[in-house]
This record gives sequence, structure tokens and C-alpha cells, in this order.
Amino acid sequence: MSSTPTKDLGFIPIPRRLHYDPVRPFQFGIGLNVLFAFACTFMVANLFYCLPLLIQFSESFGVSYFGSSRAPTLLQARYTTGLFVLAPLGDIIRRRQLLLGVLICSTTLTLCLALVRNWDAFLAVSFFAGALNVVPPILLPLAADIAPSSQRAFVVSIIVSGLIMGILVARVVAGVIAQFAQWRVVHYFAVGVQSIVLVACYAMVPDYPGKNADNLGYWGLIKSMVLFAVGEPQLIQACLVNLLSSAGLSNFWVTLTFLLGGPPYNYSTLLIGLFGVIGIFGVCMTPLTGRLVDKLHPWHGSILGSILCGCFQLLLVGAAGIHVAPVIVATLGIDVFCRMLQVSLQMSIFSISAAATTRLNAISLIWVFLGQVMGADVGSRVFLEYGRRAGAGLSLGWTGLGLLILLVRGPHCRRKTWFGYEGGFGAKKNAEQTDGEIGEKGSAHSVSDNSPHT
Repeated sequence: MSSTPTKDLGFIPIPRRLHYDPVRPFQFGIGLNVLFAFACTFMVANLFYCLPLLIQFSESFGVSYFGSSRAPTLLQARYTTGLFVLAPLGDIIRRRQLLLGVLICSTTLTLCLALVRNWDAFLAVSFFAGALNVVPPILLPLAADIAPSSQRAFVVSIIVSGLIMGILVARVVAGVIAQFAQWRVVHYFAVGVQSIVLVACYAMVPDYPGKNADNLGYWGLIKSMVLFAVGEPQLIQACLVNLLSSAGLSNFWVTLTFLLGGPPYNYSTLLIGLFGVIGIFGVCMTPLTGRLVDKLHPWHGSILGSILCGCFQLLLVGAAGIHVAPVIVATLGIDVFCRMLQVSLQMSIFSISAAATTRLNAISLIWVFLGQVMGADVGSRVFLEYGRRAGAGLSLGWTGLGLLILLVRGPHCRRKTWFGYEGGFGAKKNAEQTDGEIGEKGSAHSVSDNSPHT
């Protein structure tokens, strides 16, 4: 215990009750779970506040609409860079310190966004603000590491709900504030919320030792990520399915506007926006599907989520344009079961190595982000050129392809097995999976597994 740090960032005292004690480790409870979800909600919102503000940006800075659209592009592109460059540090340094440091920097940069008067300066700050907005990929693996194994999927599903809610909250908050005040007030609001998150994390997040027992350097960390990305069959399988499921969900939500705004519905913007309430229902259902995933092997949860999601996509292909009721039912089903699929895939990824959860999560999120971009772009083109059935059929095709990728490799294969069904089809988790790893029994606080086995 003598080597246990007592200060954050070298000068801020850590509350004694949050000191790491290997004899009596910190118990992960609902309060911390809610804090993690709240933090993820408003940190994700940072990436989307700007979307309803683009016209105000154009008027305030005197730039074209095309010029103002560069702001969200830079934020989200740099966020992807942050996923690869900064988030993996959680596997080699103490995550409480990393979390607080990132929050301080992110809050400061958000304040700068509210104050700058030059468009180029605004874009430059947006660039770095996006890169440092990596609180969610730090918190999600931390929760998976310290949550009880019997509740891991449930815990992760609550945080995933927070991530999804962040997109919805950002649009509502930014739109309402901008209706009655300047766009800068939105960023002042974001500074206030991030300050609350910072104080709450300081007061509640426990200190845990780094997992870098082998003194892995930064470039060794990046190298290990590359090796994981190309040499782990289970990770590659999960990432490809994540790419396709994210593309399908993104395609659905983007083209839903075109579907409802055109004949035979011809709904107003307000009515189309109310379909977001159905999305909130899907968010609320995510923890319940997480409970189910906790009782299953992640592979079986993924298969079940894919099949059920595909059924509702098939309903949309056949009945969209006939009546609004099938669209509502499909919206509910697609959102709920796509989230179930994604939580199951997350559990599968975390089970690969307890020593590399942050790196594995970062790789997964990059593929999710790429899927969202692909779905919005390709889906919009297909819908506008070939119609609603082709647009819905595209999502169904992506889901079917993802299901085929899942079926290539069974639930109980050894870690380095690429194809087949060795170990059978059993739906129950084996002992090693219950402990959070497959094919290895190393300590959760070691990085002896810092690269894939060869």
C-alpha cells in the first residue's frame, strides 16, 4: 500500500475512500454506473451540439453553409484520432488520472469554443476538442473491468444507453438554447455540465493501478493495437459485424426523414422529430436486453440480436409506404435489437483480454464510427436513387452479411481459431468467460498480454 498514489495529477489529493486497496477492492454500484452513463451522455453530446447551430455559425462568422459544415466534420474526425492515440493509454496508466486530465482539457477547450471570434481559430479549437473528447472510451472498459462478472453486460448496457442518449440530448439542448439565445450559450452550458462531470468523477471514481506490469511504452501500445486489429479472429469478427450493424442503424435513422417527409406520409418536420421519442424508448430498453445478454454467451446474444433486428428490417422492406404503423413497429424493433447486438459484441470483445480492454474498445469504436459514416452516406444515395424498399433492403442485406460473419466462427473456439465450431454450440458461458477472458487466465492488472499470441 505504500506505493499507492495519494494525489491526482501529482498535486490534487485523492479522497481516502477512493484509494486502491487490493485486499478490499472498490465495489461497483448503481451510483457509479449512473455517473458513468451521465458522463458519457454529455461528453458524446459535445460532438453533436454543433449540428443544429450550423446556420448560426454561418451568420456569426460570415462563412458559407459549406464552410460551417466543416466544424462537425473536424470534431468527429479528430475524435476518431483520439480513439486511436489517447484512449488506449488507459491500458498503461492509472485511469482515474487519465480521466481527470482529459476532462480538464476538454472543459477548457469547450470554453475556448465559446469565446473565440475567428472562424479559423474556432475550427482549430474544434480539432483538438474532438481529439480530447475520449471520456467514454475510458469509462466503458473501466466499468467492464470492475463490474461483477454476473452483471457486466447490464452495467455496460446502461453506459451504452448514455452514449446513445448523448446524440439525442445534444440536438434537443442545442436547438432549444439556440432558439432563445446565441450559439455561444450552448457551449457555456457544455462547460457547466462538464464541470459537474469533472467534480463528480473526482468525488466518486475509484483509483485503480495501471495494468502495465511489463512497462509497455507508448509506441509498444500502438503496435499492440495494430497486432490486435489484424491478428485476433474474435475481435475482427466482432468489428466487422459492428461495422455492418452500425451502418444499418445509421442508414435507417437518416433515411427515415426522407421516408416520412415524402409520399404517402408527407409529415411535417415536427412529426418526423417526434419519432426520436421512439429512439428514447429503444435506449431505455437497452439495459433490459443487457440482462438477457448476461445470461447468454455473447455469440448467442449476437445471433439473437441479428435475427430479430433482421425481422423488423424485413417488415420495413415489405410494409413501408403502406401505413405508418409498420414503420413505428419497425423503428422500435430495429433500435432495440440492434442495441442488443452491439452490447453482445462489446461483451465478446472485452472477453478477449482483461489486460487490454481499453485498446480493444478503442478499435471497436473506430469500426462503429466508420459504420455510421458508411450507413449515412451509402444509405442516403441508395434511398434517393432507388426508393424506400431499396434503402430498407440495404440495411437488411448488411444485417444478413453480419449474421453470416458470425456463423463463420462458433462461440467456443480457441482464441487463435479463425473458422469452425470447436467446443460446440453451448449457450452458457464457460468459467474463463465468466472471469472476463477467453483462452487465458492472466491477472486483470497485467499487460503480459499486450499483443496477440503468435
